[in-house]
Amino acid sequence: MSLDSPETDDKAQGLTEHLTELRTRIIYSLLGLLVTTGIAYAYSEQLFNLVRLPIAKYLTTGGLVYTGPMDKFMAHIKIAVVFGIVTSCPFWLYQIWRFIAPGLYRDEKKYAALFISAGSILFLGGVVFAYLVALPMAFDFLFTFGGDVDKPMITIEQYLGFFNQFCLMFGVAFELPLILSILGMMGIVSQKFLIDKGRYAVMILAVIAAIITPPDVMSMIIMLVPLIALYYVGVVVVGIIEKGRRKAAVNETE
Repeated sequence: MSLDSPETDDKAQGLTEHLTELRTRIIYSLLGLLVTTGIAYAYSEQLFNLVRLPIAKYLTTGGLVYTGPMDKFMAHIKIAVVFGIVTSCPFWLYQIWRFIAPGLYRDEKKYAALFISAGSILFLGGVVFAYLVALPMAFDFLFTFGGDVDKPMITIEQYLGFFNQFCLMFGVAFELPLILSILGMMGIVSQKFLIDKGRYAVMILAVIAAIITPPDVMSMIIMLVPLIALYYVGVVVVGIIEKGRRKAAVNETE
């Protein structure tokens, strides 16, 4: 006699389907990344010049230095991958939407275009904020700290690690309102819950900012301030979603 119940079989089948769908979306996202990375690599020289600008005035040798024969070649690969991630943002956000859409209400599934466009704007906004605001502020603090007697000699590997982490983490962090909106649409969080737990949220965001930024106070503050603002933007959006749901429920009962 089999001990497996139909309910257990359904759960196992549902989990298998979710994992299969997740794998499919990951594969599609990687294929999209491969295409955009290839395009970015064709312009890697120009992109490298763009990446170097935030730190250019602190380079005493006129450029970044490297210590291994493969360093500069790998730098171009890394830059192409990062720009591939950024430029393929709408595509992998679409894959995320396709994965989470089955768990939403029918009338909420029509927001795919809004999800993709808002998510793309937020991600690109985070990257641009990091490039134009956060990186210059961090460098001004780091390179003027302790006087100007000592001169920096920055390697390509060190700088790209700092640059890539900064830009990508800011891009992901700026998706916070979108993440809260999706959780609100799925009924996992409410506006009241987010407001009541605001103090704890700020503490968690401070820990996240400390983890994902380089180990200096200025970088953490630069990340934390917009994160707190974006959290409360998310709170407002979740409130709007809840009002829309209540209005839809009233219309259905009439």
